[in-house]
Amino acid sequence: MELRHLRYFAAVAETLSFTQAAADCGVAQSALSQQIARLEKDVGAELFTRSSRQVRLTEAGAVLLPWARRLLADAEQAEQAVAALAGLRRGRLRLGVIQTAASAVDLAAVLGDYHARHPGIELSLSYDTSTALLAAVLDGALDLALVGLGPERIPPGLDHRVLDEDRLVAVVPAGHRLAGRRHVDLAELSGDELIWFSRGTGLRAAVEAVCARAGLTPPVPPRLEVGMVGEMVRLAAHGLGVAIVPGSAVGLASDPAAADTAETADTAHTLPTGARVLRLTDPQAVHRVALVHRADRLSAAAAALLNAIDRQKQSSPSL
Repeated sequence: MELRHLRYFAAVAETLSFTQAAADCGVAQSALSQQIARLEKDVGAELFTRSSRQVRLTEAGAVLLPWARRLLADAEQAEQAVAALAGLRRGRLRLGVIQTAASAVDLAAVLGDYHARHPGIELSLSYDTSTALLAAVLDGALDLALVGLGPERIPPGLDHRVLDEDRLVAVVPAGHRLAGRRHVDLAELSGDELIWFSRGTGLRAAVEAVCARAGLTPPVPPRLEVGMVGEMVRLAAHGLGVAIVPGSAVGLASDPAAADTAETADTAHTLPTGARVLRLTDPQAVHRVALVHRADRLSAAAAALLNAIDRQKQSSPSL
């Protein structure tokens, strides 16, 4: 079993296409198919079922995939450890990010600083739910991930660093019975339809926890389930329900200690016409964002990104 065979196998498993995998790996499709056949001979099992319309992992392929990813990640980490001696001149960093990333970290600025210092490192950025990102870090498909979860929800095997604690707020239409209020107990919204963020996300889990403390039982399935925070706010502004979102999404400071001061709000530039923001009285109503990586694996490229985040936080007077 050779590393290149595992790379080809992982590429096909991720794309479920021999054509796309061959293009991604920079080899001819016939050559890739031959190497997959050799790997299947080595392991003594068929790894894919193929038809004219689709490619699927077999049971053996599903068992092999996480091991292949770990072996490839270990090999890459070994290469990066050696490269670190030469100043991280080459390598790869795979970063996963949730949509509601930490407002306390300017990710674009961090990545710009990182690229300027380490132009030879290939950056790969992907977006998904917290649940999917945690699984990808655990099986070696990602080096680091920004997830919308606090320490209590980080599974064993992962190290974490909390980057942000963003107070949750309720967004209601201007004509709502409570629109003139500044603070609200979520229980006071028991008669209102909630607009829910996607399942599998840290924000969804945080809002479900707030509802549970307020004695509210979410409908199953929800009437409105949205995958974009901005769209939730717009729907709320047009009277389709109440959106519970991070305060930073509507221009409020992410710092819980500062969120109640009027000077921290800049909602005029972030709220759509007709929307009003109500701060939740529940002190635990926060959306935490953490950076996670495998506890037993931190590549030199990933460690350099942690350093870039530290530099940004030290240079920003607001953090």
